[in-house]
Parts: sequence; C-alpha cells; structure tokens
Amino acid sequence: MPYVNIKVTEEGVTAGQKAELIKGVTELLAKVLGKNPATTVVVIDEVHTDNWGIGGETVTVRRQRGQ
Repeated sequence: MPYVNIKVTEEGVTAGQKAELIKGVTELLAKVLGKNPATTVVVIDEVHTDNWGIGGETVTVRRQRGQ
C-alpha cells in the first residue's frame, strides 16, 4: 500500500489542482511500479510560508525579498 505525502505552501492551491495531483500520482505509481490504485494513499498538506524554512529563513521572508 503506497503512501505519498505532498507538501505545498498554503497559497491558493485549488481543490481541482489537488484532485489532479492525487489522480496523477496514483496513475504514476500504477504505471511505473505496478501498484494498485485502490490501495494507494495520497495526502496533501498545505503549510503556511511562516512554517516552511529554506536556508535558515522562512519562505515568507524569502518571498518578501523577492527570492
């Protein structure tokens, strides 16, 4: 039973986009690894940019600086 956890920043990802990600990842695992789509679990976590750090600083700060 594959378990896939996708983490994205919380910035307007639509329900349609999430559905497309879930479908696409499930299909990819079936195609590449022969996994059963019925037992494939995909979870999408949306993380606020204050809670996501890169290079020692938050994504919020990096984006404010234009990086």
